[in-house]
Amino acid sequence: MLAHQATFYFQFAPRCAALRSFSSVVKQISPLQKCIKEIYQSPPHVDSKIEIKGWVSGVRSSKNVAFVDMVDGTTQKDVKCIIRPPSLLPDGVKVGVSLSVNGVWSEGKGKQKYELQLNKSKNEDAKIDIIGGVEDLYPLLKKKHTEQFLRTIPEYRWRQPDAAAILRFRSKVEKSFVNFFDSQDFTKTHPPITTSSDCEGAGEMFKIDAASNNPKEATFFGKETYLTVSTQLHLEVLCAALSRVWTLTPCFRAEKSDTNRHLSEFWMLEAEMAFANHVSQLTDFSELMIKNVVHKLLSDEDGMGSNLLETASKEDADAMKKRWQMLLQQDKWASITYTQAIKILREAYETGKADFRYKPTWGESLKSEHEKWLAGKYFKNPVFVTDYPLDQKAFYMKINEPDGYLKDLPPTVACYDMLVPDIGELIGGSVREESYEKLNFEIQRRNMNPKPLDWYLAQRKNGTVPHGGFGMGF
Repeated sequence: MLAHQATFYFQFAPRCAALRSFSSVVKQISPLQKCIKEIYQSPPHVDSKIEIKGWVSGVRSSKNVAFVDMVDGTTQKDVKCIIRPPSLLPDGVKVGVSLSVNGVWSEGKGKQKYELQLNKSKNEDAKIDIIGGVEDLYPLLKKKHTEQFLRTIPEYRWRQPDAAAILRFRSKVEKSFVNFFDSQDFTKTHPPITTSSDCEGAGEMFKIDAASNNPKEATFFGKETYLTVSTQLHLEVLCAALSRVWTLTPCFRAEKSDTNRHLSEFWMLEAEMAFANHVSQLTDFSELMIKNVVHKLLSDEDGMGSNLLETASKEDADAMKKRWQMLLQQDKWASITYTQAIKILREAYETGKADFRYKPTWGESLKSEHEKWLAGKYFKNPVFVTDYPLDQKAFYMKINEPDGYLKDLPPTVACYDMLVPDIGELIGGSVREESYEKLNFEIQRRNMNPKPLDWYLAQRKNGTVPHGGFGMGF
């Protein structure tokens, strides 16, 4: 027995040693220059000499001392450099200039806990080197700019603290979704962005042509190809193999609408789940997802607070905190059918409780004003609206069995929209039709060309299962 154990040990000991060696490699210090975020997370010892690289966000000088504020985009915080004598500051240092600064990490004398002291009389190594200067007409010399102005200089707008905070926050949100889906045993996938299928069936797609003067070469793939409006159809294929899949990809819509509710290019988070056969499973999952992600972001000190609230006005910050706290209320979010929503909206419209521009009518789409009123004024919380009329929605949605109270109305489908106050629709999803015969009939009924969807229909002939999913603009 002991001999067997010894053999077992020596057989695997080299592997264990190799793993320990690999672990030590992983723990080695990064070869990258320490960023400002790292410096604040793990501050150097006071009076230690350090080097900081970044961009100037503010500079001022007096007779005896100069001050330079430095940022590097990794955090909202800056490093205040105290420079004595001011002559140590090179000519040309102004907002936007990139610098390398060597000084002594010191306790701050003002609001900030730390500062970087550059005192030539106490530290011969103190120096400032300009890495990259800026032109006299550099457009961001002021501290604050309007959004309208920043949109005219998209190559520079992200250097503004507010814009940079949004990108850092977006990165945190994406990480939170990755962690959530991983906890639910979903596989992140990468469906194609170019496709020959119109997922929405609305024809609002960007066509792909090769940049060629030869008409025969213009159709690069030998058939009509488009930028995807949604990866859902491809996700359904992957769902039939992996059960639970999700993706975060760019999508493109050729909608001729110049409003703040329509983008030609945006990113969309989409998920598909096998064996989901009822809308309530999808709405419950959506609620779980949003609450989980919001909770993580609010509880993470490097999440919402440092990335958004610090850059917002007090009024905007209070509004954001109130909206996010609302999403975390313990009560389960309400769920009503489209028919019930129309009834509520009609009553408000006819009694003067709501001044809608468009009269709520069964069979017509809910307008943005209707969605915002339902979530913001009536429920004062997120709300799910389910079971929309068949002809309002896409061909792949499962048709509901007729209910008694709907027997005199056209058929509805097993779908839902998640509406939130101030915004309106945030998520849209449905149970997908898994029957080949029913799906093929619906395609024919809508006079759609079935040829580009042959591959999609074929899935229903081989191991089909009930399934559903959703999409959320990111």
